[in-house]
Amino acid sequence: MGRNNAIAVLCSGGDGPGMNSAIRSVVRTGISEGYDVYGVYKGFAGLLTDDFEKMDLSSVGNIIQRGGTVLYTSRCAEFHDPEARKVAAENLKKRGIGSLIVIGGNGSFQGANCLFKEHDIKIICIPGTIDNDISGTEYTIGFDTALHTAVEAIDKIRDTATSHDRTFLVEVMGRSSGMIAITVAISTGAECVIFPEQVESLDDVAANIKRGIERGKKSSIIIVAEGDHEGLGYSYQKDLKSKYGLATKLCILGHIQRGGNPSPRDRFSAARMGYMAVESIKRGDSGKVTVVRDGKFCLAPLEECLEKKNDFDPELLEILRTLAL
Repeated sequence: MGRNNAIAVLCSGGDGPGMNSAIRSVVRTGISEGYDVYGVYKGFAGLLTDDFEKMDLSSVGNIIQRGGTVLYTSRCAEFHDPEARKVAAENLKKRGIGSLIVIGGNGSFQGANCLFKEHDIKIICIPGTIDNDISGTEYTIGFDTALHTAVEAIDKIRDTATSHDRTFLVEVMGRSSGMIAITVAISTGAECVIFPEQVESLDDVAANIKRGIERGKKSSIIIVAEGDHEGLGYSYQKDLKSKYGLATKLCILGHIQRGGNPSPRDRFSAARMGYMAVESIKRGDSGKVTVVRDGKFCLAPLEECLEKKNDFDPELLEILRTLAL
């Protein structure tokens, strides 16, 4: 390949199961197509500190089943500075790297879009976040594994809740998106869910739980999305006790949802998206995102995926309310 025809790949923002499968796919597809492929360590920070490694087939051997990311990841506030992005572009170009594949979420896509607009770097993004909150795609890498982890934990919480006739508040991840919360709530038979897109009043939550207790229910589970601020679970626990006399136990699942061996769906989706990313570069595409629409893998404009978050389906909440009677 000629100058500026090498490919680099990085992970940015929060990690998620399946990222290693995507890295493996990018590296092996790139090499099979004749590209030099570089891994960038610690996300956009590695672009600034010049932390690159030329990858070969063995670099990504035996990683498909591993959680996390072998390239590491970080959040890089410095990348908001146009001068920092200029340094990043220079570090790419001096190695003959003309294309960058970014695996991450909304913030990572924003950084990639700036690099795409300001410099002659081809950009393809792969949605990798357990939150499943990127507009334009039905699925993001890591979501399925995070669901499995949360559901397994909540099933165990239900066992002890029933044994002690208790109500549990379980806080799950997802930041400003409630996709994990509502999906987990339906999948575990939770009685209530509280999440950003559909703020249910504590009056309703408390009333639902008390009705269940009056009917003889031996346990109740309330799923809470973490939101953008820490301590929401504690706040709800305090208010339920002080305002409604409802005692609850609080369990915060936290970062356990980001770890663990990726599920088959996450491995497969990541492999498909990594392959697609390299093939799109070969065709000359740039400023695109690998997405899933109507169950099919395809490409979407990066700008389109940054416009808004996925619309929440209100029917999901109705399903939960119906099944939690």
